[in-house]
Amino acid sequence: MTRRPRRSHPDHRAGHRTARVGELIRRIVAESMEQIDDDRLVMVSVTGVDVDRDLHRAVVWFTSLGDTEEGDADIAEAFEEHSRGLRRIVGDQTRLRRTPELVFRPDTVLRSAERIERLLDGTDSADATIDPENHPESW
Repeated sequence: MTRRPRRSHPDHRAGHRTARVGELIRRIVAESMEQIDDDRLVMVSVTGVDVDRDLHRAVVWFTSLGDTEEGDADIAEAFEEHSRGLRRIVGDQTRLRRTPELVFRPDTVLRSAERIERLLDGTDSADATIDPENHPESW
């Protein structure tokens, strides 16, 4: 008696598909950025794309060399200005029935990790010495 192969759960397939679509969109957007003549997008990298299960929306995560909150706002504004063109390019290069809406967000994971590292090393400016009189629980 032979065993029938187990079918994967439908949610698992949907998750796999959205991951593949996200990676495809990430690659297309990253390659398309090279063609955009906008100084705000010069030192920007696309770090990932999260696609909704229904493929209606894709959050494009980016990071930049300057990596400041003010710079992130300028970059997000530049992406929003070019989002229609990028969405059209994604639609042209994929065989999706519906091209997801592209939403651009700064990827702050690396910045947060660096700040935690500085805090642990004691080199962060926010790391003030604790005054034992004001914080008796620390002695």
